[in-house]
Amino acid sequence: MKKIAPILWLCIVLCFIYIPILMLAVYSFTDATIVGGGINAFSFDNYINLFANEELRDMIIGTVVLALVSAAIATILGTLGAIGGFYSKKLSKRLLHSANQIPVVNADIVTGFSICVLLIVLLGVNKDTFVPLGVGHVVLCAPFAYLSVLPKLKQMDNNLYEAALDLGATPAQALFRVVLPQLIPGIVSGFMLAVTLSLDDYFITTYTKPSTFDTISTYVVNATKGGQTEIKTALWALSTLIFLIVVVVVIVMNVTSSKKKAEVNNEKI
Repeated sequence: MKKIAPILWLCIVLCFIYIPILMLAVYSFTDATIVGGGINAFSFDNYINLFANEELRDMIIGTVVLALVSAAIATILGTLGAIGGFYSKKLSKRLLHSANQIPVVNADIVTGFSICVLLIVLLGVNKDTFVPLGVGHVVLCAPFAYLSVLPKLKQMDNNLYEAALDLGATPAQALFRVVLPQLIPGIVSGFMLAVTLSLDDYFITTYTKPSTFDTISTYVVNATKGGQTEIKTALWALSTLIFLIVVVVVIVMNVTSSKKKAEVNNEKI
């Protein structure tokens, strides 16, 4: 029983997580108008409507562009912050790490409202521009990129940077040719996490976005409150595609990581 109980509990948790997603995926291939409703026939109409509807198509493209741009900026800032903090003195390192923890544990609604007050009210930035929205997503994602890179710095040999300098490399060369290649797995993980956070965010986006712009999260919330049935069912298809893309990315990353570990082990042997 001691061996079976943990496995049984894990299966129950996984069922609670994945059964609703699988149900949504199944209904996205039907002509049903509500999840749990009657199914008359299987159909690809939801997927056709998803890409044929100009409003949905523009919303998806805008969300993806915002996520990629903000994640790239956040990853750069988070990586530089992690490197700077790692090689700083103890007091500076603790202060930087503590400051990075605040946006992580802080509620998104507080962060979004604070950015709105700072940029739009105090600094007078026009909300119809994408500046407040971009800043909000970078502030949201950068701390997580920092936390993704930091463990790789701790795993790295601390003497590599000094050794590169002793061998004649400039600080910039030591950073780009020695340190950063060791951090690539953490940087990639931080970037992927930042993309996911940007795609998923609702509260910061609501406070900072232009009135004519919607991301997937804000659009879905508004669509579920009312609107056309074909829009709602098309969003089932969108949710299914997002889930499948995440699954594929995770599998590819795990397979690639396993191959690299196997190659390293073979070289050691």
